[in-house]
Amino acid sequence: MTNIRIKAGPYEFEAKLEQELAPNTCAKFRSMLPFRSKIIHVRWSGEGCWIPLGDLDLGLTYENHTSFPAPGDIIVYPGGISETEILLAYGGVRFASKVGQLAGNHFLTITKGRENLTALGKMTLWQGAQDIVFELA
Repeated sequence: MTNIRIKAGPYEFEAKLEQELAPNTCAKFRSMLPFRSKIIHVRWSGEGCWIPLGDLDLGLTYENHTSFPAPGDIIVYPGGISETEILLAYGGVRFASKVGQLAGNHFLTITKGRENLTALGKMTLWQGAQDIVFELA
């Protein structure tokens, strides 16, 4: 099992790569580590934060995809009818964009620090974009 350390705003999390369920997505994400960006609050999906990736082509198709990630699930939308993005659910999420419901590949699950998910989400909602870093644990 491969673990990923996530630093988002003032919070630290640890997550496991879902290699058996999303092997291609996990391999692609690992090749991008360390990954640094900004996380912002979602507009359409409910209680989640996202990292917009624009027209970045990750070369991925659907695997282990869902429209309803659970709190602590991290999904990647590989692009198509909306822009490429990574989404972190901290509460109830129905993954969508302005064009309607989407599905993303569930490839990471937060295993440590889950008690801080809501605080991160609310901080992002009320205080704006937060720095986020993903790296091997």
